[in-house]
Amino acid sequence: MPLRLRPLREADEQAVRAAQQELAPDAFVFALFYDEAMPWHDYLHLLARQRAGAGDLPAPMVPASFLVADVAGEIVGRVSIRHELNEFLLHEGGHIGFGVRPAFRRRGYATEILRQALVVARAEGVGRVLVTCDQQNIGSAATIERCGGVLENVVVGHDGAHMRRYWID
Repeated sequence: MPLRLRPLREADEQAVRAAQQELAPDAFVFALFYDEAMPWHDYLHLLARQRAGAGDLPAPMVPASFLVADVAGEIVGRVSIRHELNEFLLHEGGHIGFGVRPAFRRRGYATEILRQALVVARAEGVGRVLVTCDQQNIGSAATIERCGGVLENVVVGHDGAHMRRYWID
């Protein structure tokens, strides 16, 4: 089944909550800027405002497209495609952040998510794309390199972790 990136829908709430819990042990946030106390509709509205680049976005948000990776109606992963970078994103977050739910790893989904995300980034006017990953995340590093990433350097992130910084032209 082909993977496709798409925006979140009203019906995705339970799948997103499950993904959030599955990835918590990895310290990976599946649903960026989501608070479980927030009504789901409000979260979808926040993502729509972020995608539109609404001028009143709360810090540290920048204009971005948050999309889920859907395979046969099941959410297997997600990607956040930042249309511009703030200081934090330039240092360690990058233009594109992606993740795959544990049960769906090692099937090529991460590579396909990143490939499709690069198309979206280009459509949003991003020329040179910065993608980062933890130094220890060999799988993400290999995915980024498969998609044309060239390692620029390794930096120390805000939490003390070492981050690999790749550029894709």
